[in-house]
Formats: sequence, C-alpha cells, structure tokens
Amino acid sequence: MNLIRYVMLKEKAWEWIDEHRDEFIEVSDKVWELAELGLVEIESAKIHVEILRNHGFKVEHGVAGMPSAFVATWGEGKPVIGFMGEYDALPGISNKPVPYKDPLVESGPGHGCGHNVHGTSGFMAAIATRYVLESEGLPGTVKCYGSPAEENYDGKVYLVRSGYFDGVEACLSHHPSSMNVAGLASSNAVDSVKYEFFGKTAHAAGSPEQGRSSLDAIELMNIGVNFLREHVIQDARIHYVIEEGGGQPNVVPDYARSWYYIRAPERDQVGSISKRINKIAEGAALMTETELKIDMIAAIYNKIPNKTLSELVTRNMRMVGHPGWSKEEEAFATEIAKTFSKEDKINSLKKNKVPNWEKYVDVNLMTDILDAWNLGEVSKGSTDVSDVSWQTPTMEFSTACNVLGAPGHNWQFTAVSGMSIGHKSLIFAAKTMAAAAIDLYTVPEELEKAKKEHKERIAGRKYVCPIPPDVDPPLAIAQEAWEKLKGKR
Repeated sequence: MNLIRYVMLKEKAWEWIDEHRDEFIEVSDKVWELAELGLVEIESAKIHVEILRNHGFKVEHGVAGMPSAFVATWGEGKPVIGFMGEYDALPGISNKPVPYKDPLVESGPGHGCGHNVHGTSGFMAAIATRYVLESEGLPGTVKCYGSPAEENYDGKVYLVRSGYFDGVEACLSHHPSSMNVAGLASSNAVDSVKYEFFGKTAHAAGSPEQGRSSLDAIELMNIGVNFLREHVIQDARIHYVIEEGGGQPNVVPDYARSWYYIRAPERDQVGSISKRINKIAEGAALMTETELKIDMIAAIYNKIPNKTLSELVTRNMRMVGHPGWSKEEEAFATEIAKTFSKEDKINSLKKNKVPNWEKYVDVNLMTDILDAWNLGEVSKGSTDVSDVSWQTPTMEFSTACNVLGAPGHNWQFTAVSGMSIGHKSLIFAAKTMAAAAIDLYTVPEELEKAKKEHKERIAGRKYVCPIPPDVDPPLAIAQEAWEKLKGKR
C-alpha cells in the first residue's frame, strides 16, 4: 500500500476518535458510576450495545449463558479482527474522583482496575476502524466482544467454549495500567473453586456430640492445604477466604463455605495441584463426618504472548504519541502518590523488572512508551484473555492511567479512572488500537507473521476448555454477591 495513503487511513481513524471524544468519555463515565460487579453488569453492557448498534453493528446480546455478554459484528470477509472490552467493577473500593480516600458509596463497588475505560477504548477503536474500512471500500470483518466478569468468573472462557472466537484471525485489547507498554509476559493459569461442607447443628455446650461442624471441616481443610504448600512448585499460588462459617458460637455450624484460587504458570500444573486440594477437602469431610460439595466457579489458561503484535502496537503507540498531562493532572497524581511509600514504589519497579527503573522513582504519571521487556516472564496474576490467546494471536496492551507505584484493585485506581487522567488513557488507547487494527487489515504480511508466531508458540498443544461442559456461568452466585452490595449504593 502507498505509504501516504497508509498514514492517511490512520489519521482518518484518529480524526473520527477526536470528533467523538466527548461521546465516548461520557460512556466511560456512565459505566464508572454504575460500577456493576461481574456477571451483573447489565446496564453497563446495555450502554455499549446501544452505541455499537447506533454505529451499524449487528449485536448478539446475552450470549454464552451470560446476560451481560455480547458479540457485535460489522462487515464481511477477511481479515476477521476482534476487539475486546470489559466493564466489571470490584467490591469495596468505591471512591469519588478525588485524590484522597472518600467513597462515593460507603463500602460500595468501584472501578479499581479501570474497566470502565477498558470497554470503551476497545469499542471506540472498533467503531473508528469500521468507518475507515467502509469509507475506503476495504474488505474485512470487525468483531467486538463484550466480555463480563474478568475479575472473578472469567467470562471470556464461556465465550471461547461457545465458539465465538472461531475464525478470528487476531484479537486486540487494552487495559489501563501505570505504564504504556504492549507487554509480553505470560500469566498464571488458575482454578477458582468453592468448597461447601454440610453438617448438623447442635447446642455447642449442651449436646456438642450430636453436632457435625462444617466449620471444623473448613479449618481442617485449610490446615491441610497450608501443609501442602511445601510440596508444590515454587511458582504456585494458593489463596482462600472463608465465605460462610456459621452464625454464632453456641451453635455448631451445619454449613460452611470457602473459596480458593489455585494458580500456577501452566494449565496442567494447576490441574495437578487442584486434584490434591480436592483430596484434602475429601479428607476434611471424612474427619468431621460432613458432606462435601465441590463447585468449579471458573478456570483459565496461561497466556500465549505474541511479539509480532507487541511490536506492531508499540510502533503505533509511538505514531499516535502520548498526549501528555496537564498541571492539574500532575497535581492530582502527586496527592495520590502521598498515600503510599516511595519504598513500595521502588520495590514494585524492581519486582516488575522495569528497565532503567531508577528513572521513574519520582515519576507519578508516565509518558514514556516502553518496549516490552518481559518475554519469558510469568505474571503472578491471571486473566481470561489467556484463553482467547490460545485461539488466535492476541495482544492486550497497557496505557498509563493509574499513578505509578499505586496498587491495583484499590480506591486510587477508582479515582483516576473516573476523571481526566482516565479519559486521556482511553483516547490514547483507542487511537493506538485503531491504528494497529488498520495495519492488520491492510498489511497482510503483518497478520501472517503474527499467525505464524502464534502457531509456533502453541507448538502443537491442544486447548481443552478447563470448565466442564455441564458447568454454567455462576449467575446465582454473582447475583448473591451483588445483592449484598446493592443496599449500600
């Protein structure tokens, strides 16, 4: 393609994004205000569906057994490029868009991972790309994935299991972060499992011998798992909470429930550890004469990186150019930076092996666009983007939004996601994603290179959905969690 025309296509997408900037910032802010938890993001999904339909997309809403999931399609033929977006919030981290802790709703949910920005940036990029393809008469299909519950129930796995990513040739996504980088780290695979124990109530003082304590079973299980930690691989992570443990001390609890996350760098490693934990749970039930029910809530793979897409996104990020930060935004970030220690920030930079980390010790909002440095590394966290990455070349890149060094999943991230710092991250990401997509639609060599690399990294391994076919999205569990918070809104 002629170089001048090639650049003009991207500029056309950027102009469209600039012209519709306010419209999409309003969408992001509405989702931020709603702050709906995973699998109950009903209103957040409706907002995105409406805007996609208004811009000519055909939308299937309520797919893969999830009322807040959707797949939107425009165009026909190849290439078929996917754009992903999330819009679920997190419990307990509500905050006003101010640089100090001040909940918008006391103990309420908040977008402490920036997913209000995440969904809007992806769909805005897709719509801008659609108009460029149409105006230039270029072939290709644009697909948008509204994927719920990334934080807790891994909605993309159900979309993958239902075949919605079949035939997609590459997938792009954006996640707000504290850096501008198209990272190459893999991620931990994970099983999310709930263990329910059923016993018998009795007076804990008067007739304890007649009781069968489900709480005893939970505690014995937890002790067993904690001894297991010595005998699993070094990189494994096992964490749990006790969700239900009884009503009051003088009644033997007849019901108790724990929730476990079991992580490891590879899917088969997680499966092996989970089997051992299940045996410990069975042993705890045997010791306490209680009944056990094991509920698989979610399960995901490790991520397959793609250097070709990382380099493509990085080039386009630099072509767009970072918008910079105003004095007011820098002042906002400075106040947030006072809420955590410089030592914690330095430890975070070192832990993540950020190149030339010393340069960023006194930086609160990053403008540098970094080359990915972490190929071969494994992130300790997990994401359902990983399961998509086993289907097609996938890149989820980051743009600076959170204050550098601030923790994720916290009120600080909620605050910046609902004001102009988050808005700039959104627009910068949308422009980058649209430009990268235009490359994939118009430069066949780039797409073929990404697909070839993907095939090589899969290396003949077969993806088997980690969620059994008879397990449905945990809608009732999600609704229960939401109801507990709704009264606080």
